[in-house]
Amino acid sequence: MRNSVFGILVFLVTLSSCSVNKYIPEGQSLYVGSKVDVTADSITKPNVSGLASELEAIVKPPPNKTLLGFPWKVWWWYFIGEPKDEGGLRSWFRNKLGEAPKFATQRVADINAANMVSYLDNEAYYRSKATGKLVPSKKEKRRTAIYEFDAYVMPRYVMNEINYVVRDSSLFNRDLILAKQKTLLKKGEPPRLDVISTERNRIDLELKGKGYYFFNPDYLIIKVDSTIGKRDSTLAPQQVNIFLEVKPQTAQTSLKQYFINKIYVNTGSQESLLADSTTGREPLRRGLNIKDPGNLYKRRIFYDAIGFRRGNMYTNTMHNVSLQRLVNLQNFKFVKNQFDLVPRSDSALLDVRYDLEPLKKKALQTTLSASTKSNNLGGSQLDVAWRNRNTFRGAEMLAIKAFFGFDVQLGGNKEANPNRIGNEYIRYGIGADLSFPRFIIPFVRIRPEKSQALPKTVLSVNYENRVQRGLYTTTSIRGDWSYIWSKNSEVVHTLTPISLNYIQPRKVDIEKLGAIGTNPNTNPIDFERLMTLVEQKYFIAGSNYTISYRPQPKPFGKNQFALSGGIDYGGNLLSLFAKHSKDDTAKIYAKEFLKVPVFQYVKLDGDIRYYRTITPGIKWANRLLLGAIKPYGNSKNMATPQFKQYFGGGSTGIRAFRARALGPGAYTPDTATIALIGYQNFADIRMEFNSELRLKFTNIINGAVFMDAGNIWSFGSPERARYDSSALISGDFLKQIAVGGGIGLRLDFSYLIFRLDIATPFRKPWYTKEIASQTPEGEVTYKNPWVFNEVNFRSKAWRRENLILNIAVGLPF
Repeated sequence: MRNSVFGILVFLVTLSSCSVNKYIPEGQSLYVGSKVDVTADSITKPNVSGLASELEAIVKPPPNKTLLGFPWKVWWWYFIGEPKDEGGLRSWFRNKLGEAPKFATQRVADINAANMVSYLDNEAYYRSKATGKLVPSKKEKRRTAIYEFDAYVMPRYVMNEINYVVRDSSLFNRDLILAKQKTLLKKGEPPRLDVISTERNRIDLELKGKGYYFFNPDYLIIKVDSTIGKRDSTLAPQQVNIFLEVKPQTAQTSLKQYFINKIYVNTGSQESLLADSTTGREPLRRGLNIKDPGNLYKRRIFYDAIGFRRGNMYTNTMHNVSLQRLVNLQNFKFVKNQFDLVPRSDSALLDVRYDLEPLKKKALQTTLSASTKSNNLGGSQLDVAWRNRNTFRGAEMLAIKAFFGFDVQLGGNKEANPNRIGNEYIRYGIGADLSFPRFIIPFVRIRPEKSQALPKTVLSVNYENRVQRGLYTTTSIRGDWSYIWSKNSEVVHTLTPISLNYIQPRKVDIEKLGAIGTNPNTNPIDFERLMTLVEQKYFIAGSNYTISYRPQPKPFGKNQFALSGGIDYGGNLLSLFAKHSKDDTAKIYAKEFLKVPVFQYVKLDGDIRYYRTITPGIKWANRLLLGAIKPYGNSKNMATPQFKQYFGGGSTGIRAFRARALGPGAYTPDTATIALIGYQNFADIRMEFNSELRLKFTNIINGAVFMDAGNIWSFGSPERARYDSSALISGDFLKQIAVGGGIGLRLDFSYLIFRLDIATPFRKPWYTKEIASQTPEGEVTYKNPWVFNEVNFRSKAWRRENLILNIAVGLPF
């Protein structure tokens, strides 16, 4: 049977090849690939590893695609035929399924060989050679050919001295010499063309930051002296000296510092600006001449957004920052900026002009989205948002939003929890945000010329209902007053001094809750934890602060970091107005405000990420997550609200475990409870580490190999945590680390990344307390938490329990 199928396939390929050959002109061959052989110099023997693939990557044009030697896309090109209408359906199919034939010629081989020599020169393999030839297919029935290239590579040169050459001690030359302090040209490294080009651009940016507005990187020339090894016997022969200097023909206007003269702002159309000759007679304040025909904006927003001041030196940093601020106000359709040299002899002054076109004041937007979340939930949401820009003429933004959505469990525990109780949600609510592009704090003001981004004050109010199918509804009313600011693009601060949140469970399904409680298979501890969720109200008045640090990667650097952290605390101020109460049933003493318990707590979170580019197609990504919430004061005996806790597993966590199925600690999953209420494990402490190797196969198809480790734990006593003692943090918590790993497929469509990860557990922490055997003498042997010996891909039961498929949009970190 297999031989027959193979024979049919060979026959079809041969037949199709013949049908392609009849279209190919006599004496021509389709170009279907290339091969590069690299030979190192026999005397110096340079390292040429990886050079063949680099040279093959620069061969142009790309070859015709083949399958088993058959140019199938060219066949489709000819089979569909010439379309009559370039915009028609036939043309679309021809362009999508087929490709135009590319014929191999010796001239193209010679051009590519010359390009290889240029590439080797640019990579500092000086005096290397390359030749190319056209090699037709040896099979008579195939009119195809490849290019074969032979590259003879000489040793690679490295830099010895880097010299910035200046002819005098002028101010410009002094600034040029200072730019050498951060040079990208390093002794002992090859003088690569891309490094040299980046160095010229770096110098240009640094000089523009010192007022040299008309300078251009093309004015710099870099000379390489490769003869120093011959003149100085103490140096290795493959060394060069670098000399960087300004081209002699550079105009003096490009070597001069410039200062700001007048600043013009126009919020009308370009036509109205040109038609109105009175612009120059508008009143000047703080050096700004503002023309606002509709009297739409308060002047202070331009004083804050534009960092230039009359008499200040021009800098490219303030140039970019001012434009970014105006764009981020989200009030203008476009922002145009130009600098004009003041027309007088030997002028060093620039006039600055900003032309702004306002957006419509009011807008209504409707969004229908589908999503996946870190807890393996997937669903859809409809959002309707009404925005009022420039609400109080100060570029404020008022947004009123309403939403309705639902979530269902994707994969996972269908058999364990057939009724899907607790695992499907409906959510709906309404909210309003009012943001100000400034600090709303008395006596506090950010100087626009010192900060890269305008601070923002955000007042938000939200009302939300979350219906947990089959159990209860949670109503949340929340209000926040926040400040967001940054001094540069790397560090962002967010401070919320006032955060009020009222949480109330309601519409509890007493009948189902009673059925769960009276079921003999229900774990009493799990049921008690569930009762806390459906009975406990919370009133949280707190504050929080977060900071994120994302340093810009260095040019040609392979390492990248990102750090973020925050502190969240609450209940202190509100507890001053609260009164003591006693819960006689749980023996918990707490303070109440308006008959709702006041929750006192402190919560710390940290997120550390490290990325390393190994090759252009391989990247190593790592993340460490740490977090803990500690109730204290009058709340030290209260259960932590679930929405403040952590859970383990899921598509962005430890992917070998289902969301909310891991932990806390060595707590054993109760299959009977899971069947009744699903996975509902939360705790007060989180420690998680993720590492994955990301592989780029094509521009769209990527892959990954990953490993995740970590767990969650609870504080305090079993009574407070609503778990047994195995869930509590202790000195041997590292023995309760869960480990898993797997492989992933990612489809990168640029605007979104669709991700499939399949993972399996390597280490199950609850095995550390499960007895494997016990001798008559009472000696106990516990299960080995490392479960490699349990792997059995043939077992359906093992696959159902241990192969976890995560479906998500976006990278996990």
